[in-house]
Amino acid sequence: MRHDEYDDEPTVVIEKHSGSVGSFLIGLAVGAGVALLFAPQPGIETRRQISRRARDARDRAMDLADDVTNQITDQIDRTREVVTERVDRAREAVDLKRRQVRRAIDAGRTAATEARVDLERRIAETKAAYQAGARVAREELERGRVGSGLEAGADAGVADLDDDV
Repeated sequence: MRHDEYDDEPTVVIEKHSGSVGSFLIGLAVGAGVALLFAPQPGIETRRQISRRARDARDRAMDLADDVTNQITDQIDRTREVVTERVDRAREAVDLKRRQVRRAIDAGRTAATEARVDLERRIAETKAAYQAGARVAREELERGRVGSGLEAGADAGVADLDDDV
């Protein structure tokens, strides 16, 4: 207790410390043990009571341990289910993307094949048209050479056309 200079009344100061549950339980057990030892009953009865209470405390501790074990097991099972579900969803998403990529690759290959075939067809058509045009030009030159007497110049023009084909 403290006294203030201006106050004749005693002041009680209570300091609060946060104690743990473990400290409380230890104090409870010690207090119960002391109470049993000083209780007005014969020693054998006190020992029986202590034994019974110890068994009860052990049973409660076992029940609590079982409850905690069950809660942890349940939480692990729930977590496992969530993780499994998410992994399955991720696998499905990867499979979907893989199928989409395969379809895109197949479509690209098909388009490339079609474009190559179309290009080859156009080249063949162009080549055939060129050859037909060269043949017609050669025939025209030969007709013109016979009729007009052009022999040296006409031969050079036909040779040029033949080289290109």
